Amino acid sequence: MLIYLVEDDNSIRELVAYTLHSAGFRAEGFEKPSAFWHACETQLPDLVLLDLMLPEEDGISILKKLRQAPQTKKMPIILLTAKSSEYDKVMGLDSGADDYVAKPFSMMELLARVKALLRRAEKDETEVVYQLGDLTVNKTRHEVKASGTEVTLTLKEFDLLCLLMENRGRVLTRDQLLNSIWGYGFDGENRTVDVHIRTLRQKLGSCGEYIETVRGVGYKVGGNV
Repeated sequence: MLIYLVEDDNSIRELVAYTLHSAGFRAEGFEKPSAFWHACETQLPDLVLLDLMLPEEDGISILKKLRQAPQTKKMPIILLTAKSSEYDKVMGLDSGADDYVAKPFSMMELLARVKALLRRAEKDETEVVYQLGDLTVNKTRHEVKASGTEVTLTLKEFDLLCLLMENRGRVLTRDQLLNSIWGYGFDGENRTVDVHIRTLRQKLGSCGEYIETVRGVGYKVGGNV
């Protein structure tokens, strides 16, 4: 289990990370939101511990963005903050937090809440797995295997592959792909989709052949597999 901690207080960040590591979790701490967002582009965590008072961007803003994105809307999130008023708690929970821990807090209590939330998330979540020839995509675990070898994709590449697999045999236009993954339409010049498809094919090796180009329209997978 991978846990991301966004906390600008070095002592708290190091202590929480140490506690999580001691309990058998993988944990990465980030002082600034920009570093957190960059890490999410490569790998999404199983749970986020999020401080409210942060440089660059406050915790509520980060929380709302995570809840709005399809790939993170159900991600377990616990707020860690020095703000302990009822208003702040309600605001955090109404914005989508799963739990709220006010500073100062006990490491044992925090660990218990993390474990409880992860157990609940595992119980509620049904794995979604796509299989196409030698290509296996586990959407729930964010895992991709091509010919038995694990492949590391960026978040956009993974979302693009999942969207194609979900629509197996159906042609998706560049406009549809841009709107679904990037949130904006095709203007006739934008090469974003083509560049990501090319990189995706390269990373998938021989399984990259499953992604078919439909000239003048867009892309599809699984036409003859």
